[in-house]
Amino acid sequence: MEKAGEKGILVVSFGTSFLETRKKTIDRIEEDIQAAFPDYGFYRAWTSKMIIARLLKRDGTRIPTVEEAIAQMLEDGVTQVIVQPTHLINGIENERMKEDVYTYGKAFDTISFGNPLLTTTQDQRQVLRVVMEEFSGLTKEEGLVLMGHGTPHYANAVYAALNYMLKDLGYSNVFLGTVEEYPTLDTLLKQVGEFHPKKIFLTPFMLVAGDHAIYDMSGENEDSWQRRFETAGYVVECIIKGLGEYSGIRRIYVEHAKESWQLP
Repeated sequence: MEKAGEKGILVVSFGTSFLETRKKTIDRIEEDIQAAFPDYGFYRAWTSKMIIARLLKRDGTRIPTVEEAIAQMLEDGVTQVIVQPTHLINGIENERMKEDVYTYGKAFDTISFGNPLLTTTQDQRQVLRVVMEEFSGLTKEEGLVLMGHGTPHYANAVYAALNYMLKDLGYSNVFLGTVEEYPTLDTLLKQVGEFHPKKIFLTPFMLVAGDHAIYDMSGENEDSWQRRFETAGYVVECIIKGLGEYSGIRRIYVEHAKESWQLP
């Protein structure tokens, strides 16, 4: 927490136990938002209590929960609150975060929420364009596969929409699926099989390049996405880079925070 006062901004993330990817993603987003709101006290919180407990035990690092951060803001005299999540979608984590904040709702004059990354159709197009700028050197004989997380929440439909939107934007050789829901890896294997690129690039479509990127995407086990595509006969290269490392993605989060408060 820094510069507590009447106005405060709280950046909420799921969290990660991987320090290096945290520095490149969550920390960078927090820094950019803090710089965009110099007159606001800055606070952070994570929603994964399991990761919070792991960091405390392993590193002695204490990350506040949403409830703890909001309580601290109240204690510091903050009366106007902006909450900006680094979540990708309006799913389970984002709903729980709002519930935790509203527990203290009547204690503040105003509470404003910025949108997650992929809230509107415009957001989705903008995010895909940022990612594709990163892969502007992709040839027509190569394929790009983006690994999302997926959720049992109905908001998971955004991933199928994005996979379709990529084709609509002219990226017929780019495919987006999820680890835990639809579109599945089997779905993508079928779609990529129809295109049959000479080489496939695999990269996470997640804020941080953590467990899923290291184990589910590029792991040595036979069920990893890399091994499944290699078994299908493709040459595969993994790009271990979270969305939070893209400056264009971080700008979208800053824009969402500003829009929540109608700031210039």
